[in-house]
Amino acid sequence: MSSTTLTDFDLYLWNEGSHFRAYEKLGAHLVEQAGRKGTRFAVWAPNAREVSVIGDFNGWKPGANPLHPVASSGIWEGFVPGVGHGALYKYVIRNRDSDYTAEKADPFAFFAEMRPKTASIVWDLRGYEWRDQEWMSQRKTRQTRDKPISVYEVHLGSWRRVPQHNGWLTYRDLAPLLADYCHYMGYTHVELLPITEHPFDGSWGYQTTGYFAPTSRFGTPQEFMEFVDTMHRRGIGVILDWVPAHFPRDGHGLGYFDGTHLYEHADPRQGLHMDWGTFVYNYGRHEVANFLISSAIFWLDKYHIDGLRVDAVASMLYLDYSRKPGEWLPNRFGGRENLEAIAFLKRLNEEVYGAFPDVMTIAEESTAWPMVSRPTYLGGLGFGLKWDMGWMHDTLKYLALDPIYRKYHHNLLSFRMLYAFTENYMLPLSHDEVVHGKGSLLSKMPGDLWQKFANLRLLLGYQHAQPGKKLLFMGSDIGQWDEWNHDKSIDWHLLEFSSHKGIQRWVKDLNTTYRREPALHELDCEPEGFEWIDANDSENSCVSFLRKSRAGDFVLVVCNFTPVPRHEYHVGVPRGGRWVEILNSDSPIYGGSGQGNLGGVEAVKLPSHGRDNTLLITIPPLGMVMFRPE
Repeated sequence: MSSTTLTDFDLYLWNEGSHFRAYEKLGAHLVEQAGRKGTRFAVWAPNAREVSVIGDFNGWKPGANPLHPVASSGIWEGFVPGVGHGALYKYVIRNRDSDYTAEKADPFAFFAEMRPKTASIVWDLRGYEWRDQEWMSQRKTRQTRDKPISVYEVHLGSWRRVPQHNGWLTYRDLAPLLADYCHYMGYTHVELLPITEHPFDGSWGYQTTGYFAPTSRFGTPQEFMEFVDTMHRRGIGVILDWVPAHFPRDGHGLGYFDGTHLYEHADPRQGLHMDWGTFVYNYGRHEVANFLISSAIFWLDKYHIDGLRVDAVASMLYLDYSRKPGEWLPNRFGGRENLEAIAFLKRLNEEVYGAFPDVMTIAEESTAWPMVSRPTYLGGLGFGLKWDMGWMHDTLKYLALDPIYRKYHHNLLSFRMLYAFTENYMLPLSHDEVVHGKGSLLSKMPGDLWQKFANLRLLLGYQHAQPGKKLLFMGSDIGQWDEWNHDKSIDWHLLEFSSHKGIQRWVKDLNTTYRREPALHELDCEPEGFEWIDANDSENSCVSFLRKSRAGDFVLVVCNFTPVPRHEYHVGVPRGGRWVEILNSDSPIYGGSGQGNLGGVEAVKLPSHGRDNTLLITIPPLGMVMFRPE
């Protein structure tokens, strides 16, 4: 008897809401039963009258291979001899109380047909020989909050394309190219926009139908394993964008699965997502929590994934998210908080970190919900990191201003430090900021051509200097002009121009310096790692601050957000001696004008900013300089 057979204990855990490796039991599994090889199918459809498997092995004939209910679990299962690896299949489900009949893809399928086809594929995940043992053994030392984490966000379908016909590269094609690029640029991780199977290219993967299936657009499950393995062997972690907030209404998907609202709420005031036209999960249903948490565990277990970025957390937390009065139902206490979703997120993080304590969970949460990245035993949601959307919005709003007006909006720079250590933050300049008419980062910048590039270098430098982990979307690190288009490659040809090559070199050197200097990453999430020197020089639109390590090392950061160079600018520093200029965004190698401090400055005995020693420095126009004491 195969180990994939459902036991009484499995059924107990499933109905209780504690079966978080349900992918080992539900779905399609190759087994040998009574001396015959075939596939055992199991699907949850508690309101079905009949369930059968159709596929290329029975002429897609409903009823040819019926499944049978397992006790009172709501699960239907059955063994079909002769069905092997690669077979196509669906479930035909008839509702017990109506004439509803539907053909559904397997919610637990490990592989699926290429869109627009929708069948699931029987697939054996065994057989791949992982070679990333060194990475996996060291992962716990690479992903803690005192380590440098610089993430390259990538959409696999448009990072690079086949030049001759604009077709996709495969997982196997992409792996060495992307691993080499991330290694060259100094990124520590790559974050993939959702690669879970999805029917519509234009959703970028965010409308998922296959929560256990890497998309067939780029190859097979084993080829995706090879992709992850290749990244790991080059020292690059892999984070997946994962979407438990909603799911699409495609007929073969989860919606109205057994003729009832099984995965989603029945009441549209709870079960419909107004912005995206999708269904919202019923997080209070035990089996739904099993399904989603099993999906999260699955990617960490079977694919060695290093972290999950959880999409649209805010839409899960609030019952009135993007809804007008009368379009939502309050919780049992009369409030707007989604109590079931909160409990689900806490359990998700507890189970993920309990099983894989060396991975990361990262919340895209756009409100001021408290303690998102604090442990559940302290009342938090339990995430490892949270995207700092406030920093992103304020900073981009500030940088989009003509420099002559920036002094009137100086608080957009300084406000962040009032809350910067209330969470473990990641600073995102993500895909969301370069789509839907927003333009690319470079095109957002004001001024003439030179000033646009200088502003972009300043933005990227400021991001790397601020406390918090880093995330940058592909194309932004070469100064892409056009906003992102998922149907074509990013514009690599721009690297033929020195200004774009300079942006790329700047990001590479920022990543290298961020990783090399403990003061820039060790206390990213601790208030002891940051100290203002001058947060209030709005008249000159300048800021200066120190980043500090546990051992007391310093890095001095000074930014000038105007196109006017500042000569003999006074900066009070905590020690005398020579301070070496370690980065200057205005260096000619980055496309700058070459103004700076000739490699370093000697501190003078002169009181400034409450300190006994002062540096008299040149801050380049629209520039950032970094120093550390010699």
